[in-house]
This record gives sequence, structure tokens and C-alpha cells, in this order.
Amino acid sequence: MPPTTTRRPRARRGLNQRVLQEVALRHFLEVARAGSVTEAAARLEVAPSAVSRQIGRLEQELDTLLFERRARGMVLNSAGELLAAHARRAWLDIERVADDILGLRGLRQGEVRIVATEGFAYEFLPRLVAEFQQRNPGIRFTLDMSVQSEVSRRVREGLADLGVTVSLRSERGIDVVLRHPAPILAVVAAGHALAARRHLALAQLVAHPLALPAASSTLRQLLDISASRQGLALDATVTSDHLYPLIQYVAHTQAVTFCGELALRQQLQAGSIAAVPLRDREMNERYFEVQAMAGRHLPDAARAFVEHLREALTLAP
Repeated sequence: MPPTTTRRPRARRGLNQRVLQEVALRHFLEVARAGSVTEAAARLEVAPSAVSRQIGRLEQELDTLLFERRARGMVLNSAGELLAAHARRAWLDIERVADDILGLRGLRQGEVRIVATEGFAYEFLPRLVAEFQQRNPGIRFTLDMSVQSEVSRRVREGLADLGVTVSLRSERGIDVVLRHPAPILAVVAAGHALAARRHLALAQLVAHPLALPAASSTLRQLLDISASRQGLALDATVTSDHLYPLIQYVAHTQAVTFCGELALRQQLQAGSIAAVPLRDREMNERYFEVQAMAGRHLPDAARAFVEHLREALTLAP
């Protein structure tokens, strides 16, 4: 029989609000992240029995189960998801208040944690962080690189303040604080015969050598959708699960790859490659997004950096 979410009703009494602010929540969140009591206990450096007691205490106080117990671990149920969302926002709000108190003297201190996909983490964001810190030298940054699905997960779980990525659809538990079109371009060497073209179509490119991203990437998925709709075959001479090997490859060959402008901005300015817009519908349905946890009030430093990003996007060619 599948596990039930609620327990048998008991005598009604007031909820002890303090339980939602104590160590039990830390243990609960760690189990939610790890998927098991044993792994959570190892991360917290406590005994598994201590974690189990804290989870049991929460479930008793709230009069409901918070996890589905499975053979291979524990998964949040609907009640657990609600509590996890509350807990993550609560911890982050405490951090924000501390930063805001420091900020009463101006934007002098603070930390911004960013997770981004490779195209933005490699060149675009480091340059913008450096520019921002010239104006606000007391602001520290953490910049991690991850795949698109992990970016949204880490923001949703409060492990990052901002997620910088491209998206094709809305994400549960995510607020988009900045959105900008990010069409896919055909990328070739500066001296390539196609470099001077104003527009191209995917059908014009399949006769050329293609350097393509791995099948798991959202960019490749869009390419495959467009090719399938048009009955085109994409035959790659080189495939990579990282963007920049593909860019370097086409810079030294007659091959074609695909990317958005923001990830290419410095190479385009250096003149080593050229990028040509594509007419195909699917190539123009991607968006650059800055993501934050749904319902969270961002710290001043993070909000200021979002505005810095907004300014940078308006300077796009």
C-alpha cells in the first residue's frame, strides 16, 4: 500500500511555532537534499539516530508525514515540499536581514552566490563581476558552473542566490527576475565563406561540417527539433559536452557550430569568429534568464548585481 501523507487526527491543539525555527529544520532540509538519513547525518556530522529523532519531532508537531519512505531513500511528499519551501526562504531571509543591516551604511559588504551554465560562467559573468566590484569592492562573489537543470535546482533549494542560464519553459519554484531574448546563432571562423551573410537557415548549413553540442544540452535539443521538423540530417564531425572546445574548433576549420551571442561576445570583439543569425523559428525561442527562488526577497547586493546585468544586456550589439 502506498504511504499516506497524513496521520490519524488527534486532539486539536496549537502549533508550536518554535519548532519551525530550530535545529530540526536544518536536519529536515539536509535529508531533503541528500535523500537519506544516513547521508544527511554524514554531512551534518551527527549520528543518524539524531537526524531521525529531529524528523520524527517535526512530523509529530505538524501531525503529518513529510517524506515518503522508500527502499532506496526518502523523498519529500506534498507536505514536505511546502515545509521545505518555507524553511529555505526562512534561512535565506535571516541571511538577507544581516546583509541589509550591514547595508545601512551603503552597499559596502555582502555576498552574491551565482550558479550559471558554461556559456555564461566562462567569460560573460567573470567580466561583469569584475566591473561590479570596481564600484562595490566590499561585495564578494561565488560563481559556480553547472548544467541547466542543476542551475534551477540549486536556486530552488537556496544553494545559490541567482541562477544565470537559458530557458525554454517556466520552472517550478523559480522567479525570473531578468529575461532577455537569446537566439541561437551560426558560428564560423572569421574567414569562412558564410561569415559575411546577414541571415542563414539550418537547411543551408547541413552541407557544411558541423560541430555540435551533446544530445543532453538544450541547445542540441532545439537543433534536433528544428532539423526533424524540416526533415534535415545533422551529421556532426565533432561533438562535445562543453561549448568552448566547439568554438575553438570552428575558429580553426571550415566547420559550423551554434551558440548565443552573450557567450561569444569577447571572441566576436576579438575578431576570431563570426556569428550569423538564423531564420529558423526554433532558433529564436530561447531566453536568457536570471533566476531566483520563488517568493524570496533578494539581498541588496544580489538585486544590485541583477541591475548591473540588465545594463550589460542593453549594450548587446
